[in-house]
Amino acid sequence: MNRLKLFGDRIVSRDQDRQVTEIHIRVAIMNRCSAMGMAEIECVK
Repeated sequence: MNRLKLFGDRIVSRDQDRQVTEIHIRVAIMNRCSAMGMAEIECVK
């Protein structure tokens, strides 16, 4: 949630379709940042 606030408090677009797209882009960026910070776990035998 803290990362979402870094993008700003408001949605810039006025059109509803563009608002949805803007939110999807924000979530995609957040997911990418989260994936970069996650450790990769491998099974060692």
